This record gives sequence, C-alpha cells and structure tokens, in this order.
Amino acid sequence: MAGITADQIDCIVMATVSHPFQTPACAPLLATRLGATGAAAFDISAACAGYCHGIALAADMVRGGSARYVLVVGVERLTDFTDKTDRSTAFIFGDGAGAAVIGPSETPGIGPTVWGSDGAQWDVISQRESWIDVHERDLGWPHIVMQGQTVFRWAVWGMAPVAKRALELAGVTVDQLDAFIPHQANVRIIDAMVKQLKIPDTVAIARDIAYTGNTSAASIPLAAERMLREGEIPSGSLALQIGFGAGLAYAAQVVVLP
Repeated sequence: MAGITADQIDCIVMATVSHPFQTPACAPLLATRLGATGAAAFDISAACAGYCHGIALAADMVRGGSARYVLVVGVERLTDFTDKTDRSTAFIFGDGAGAAVIGPSETPGIGPTVWGSDGAQWDVISQRESWIDVHERDLGWPHIVMQGQTVFRWAVWGMAPVAKRALELAGVTVDQLDAFIPHQANVRIIDAMVKQLKIPDTVAIARDIAYTGNTSAASIPLAAERMLREGEIPSGSLALQIGFGAGLAYAAQVVVLP
C-alpha cells in the first residue's frame, strides 16, 4: 500500500509485549521473512502505547536522516497471556496486528509526540508473575492482570491533557480533526475522553473494541486501517491518536493518515 519494496526498508520497529521469547527480538525475524535484508530491526515494550511510541521513533529517524523508510508494526497475541477465569480481563483481550510505513514527505505528516510514563503505578497493569517466579515456583504460564477502576481514572483524567497537548503542539484544534483514534481499551474510557476533549460530532471516533477487543499495541493501526478501508474517513485525514497502558506508558500525536 505504501508503494515500496522490502529492500527499501531501513528499519523495522515492532511494538509487542506478547512475543514468547525474551530474546532475540521478533523484528529481525520479520525483516528476514520480508526480504528487508540488513535492515535495523528491534522490538519495543510499551504495551498499549507501543504503536504510538514506534511512530514517534520512526518519524525522528526519517527527520534525522538515519532511515528513509521505517516499518512500524503493532502486534499482540494477548490470548496467550489471558487468564480465562479472570472476569475482569478474559472477555476483553484479543489478538491482532497492524502496520504503517513512515517515509519522507514534502509536508509534515506526523506532529510532535507527547509521551511519558508513570512508574509509580507500574503494578496497575502487569504480568501476574515474573518469569523467574514462574520457573522457581512452577506456576505455569503467566497471565496479565489489570486494576480496572484505577486504569479507568488514570486514562480518563490523565490522558485528556496529554491529547490536548498533542493538539496544541501540532497547531490543530479538535474541530479540525477528521478522526480520533485512541487505544481500544474500553468503550467507557473512549466516550469519557471524547467528552473531556469536547470532540464535535463531525469527528469520526474509533470504537473498534466492539469488534476486535483490546489488542494492545495493535489496536490503533487496526482501527485506522478499518476506518480508511470502509470509507468512514477519507485518505489524507487528520487524526489524533493516543496510546496508553502498562507501565504506565503513554504517547499521543496528530498524524495525516495515508
């Protein structure tokens, strides 16, 4: 869709927390399978904010001249880490993948990224046991657990200012947006953020969690691709995207969609 071949890719950034190998990273294997011979390739672990982190890194690489084309992939198999007996998470986690190519442009297509983390709430979304605990105590496969109410309050009240700052740095107002594409964590979180940001009815809102579940790093590219493919928004639309999740990590930017 980007109109380039694999040998033109200089770097692959893969956002994932569900690759079953601690090392090596998954991205070099993807590079080989694609035929992107010699491309730099690495994984990043920023959970649900991973895709937006990848977009930020890729944009800086292209602007800085260390890469011409960067493939950013958000991919998860969360069902591998889902406790099927946990009523707070079993119904919501899903599997998916989405990708975008970042490359040179005559006009800016990616605004400044507002990102950060809150390590004081590191345990709010986490793997229940470390790999060491699993091994030493023979606990079986680890699962991801989440403190839902804490996450809800943090996402709604903490992320709205981040989204507003991303709009300010991009020089864009909410009424100029064509789409708002937040991480698909929870419909109540999405609707509350829309209210906090005072997003008008003219802006298309991604609520793909109804179809895909929470796919962590894959949720934003999955939603963006569907909105473009189904004609919900036109090519070249101006979108505000924001990812937030375990860490607690977050990142937001305004982008011109392909």
